[in-house]
Amino acid sequence: MLKNISRYWWCQITGWSINIAVSVFFVTTFGEPDNFFFLSLFLTCLLGVLISHVMRHNIHSLKVLEKPLKTQIFYLIGLTILFSVFFGVLTEAIDYLIGYNPDKLQKYTKLQRLFFSSFNGMWLLLVWNMIYYIYHYVERNRTQELDTLRLEAVVKSLELKTIKSHINPHFIFNALNSIRALVDENPERARTAITELSNILRSSMHAEKMETVPLKQELDIVKDYLALEHMRFEERLQIEMDIDEDTLNQPIPPMMLQTLVENAIKHGISKHVNGGTIKIISDFREDHHELIVQNSGSLNGYVLHNKEGFGIKSTQDRLNLLYQGKANFQIRDVDGGMVESKIIMPLASIL
Repeated sequence: MLKNISRYWWCQITGWSINIAVSVFFVTTFGEPDNFFFLSLFLTCLLGVLISHVMRHNIHSLKVLEKPLKTQIFYLIGLTILFSVFFGVLTEAIDYLIGYNPDKLQKYTKLQRLFFSSFNGMWLLLVWNMIYYIYHYVERNRTQELDTLRLEAVVKSLELKTIKSHINPHFIFNALNSIRALVDENPERARTAITELSNILRSSMHAEKMETVPLKQELDIVKDYLALEHMRFEERLQIEMDIDEDTLNQPIPPMMLQTLVENAIKHGISKHVNGGTIKIISDFREDHHELIVQNSGSLNGYVLHNKEGFGIKSTQDRLNLLYQGKANFQIRDVDGGMVESKIIMPLASIL
């Protein structure tokens, strides 16, 4: 049964119980309460619960907490004064009905006693209102922070899905172009290529559901993709891989490595009559996972500034979203007439 009592009523019970305890302590310590004191105090606190609850109802019905801060303060003061008068009137009525008339108050008129009761009630209700307002102010800020975090998570998810939705069609069209070139020249190889493409698409569909995949799984997609491209370029495309086996289980964003390889072929190998080399390197460096794609050619500012260079932008965007600034991406010219795309990611154990 106690579990069904709301937090609000627990606070009401606790607060007014503390008021009773403090009043009893001071009266018994510095005076001699008569028989009616405890009854008057108990009934007054029950009245306080009722008055404060009605005041809370008015706060909600007037939508005070939704108003500007200055207006809220105005309502706080106004409601406190108004209900403190009700509190004083009803307190005096209760004392009159039970016959409680302490000696120290007999020298005052009824109007003066009403003023004292209302003044005492005003401080009690003012403290109650302040606690109530502060609680809702903190709770509202906490809710806003949670809503902001949820919104950021939704935006992040939508951005990732948007990026992935751009990646897959771009990849499919390039793969289909590779197969189309083989239909007349080598039908048997074209059928094999279609099977390889279906394997890639199946893997990419599963990748859509995950933020990261093991490097080994991503390499399988890349190998199938390179097999398709090798049919188109034949001897013009040389493939090298330097993969540390310990990195195969490291998580990386799905389709990211494939996107960099595709970008290297599109802007590097395909631009040279004699083709070139694609080299993929995966290794550990200084507590980070380095993933490198090198291709023959030079930047000449083309990939960095060309509007169609979506692979570069998507890579940087996805790293920023997934690793919150802990990952780095760079593309540059290196010695030997090669372009290097390097991704540096934190290890899975320190994410």
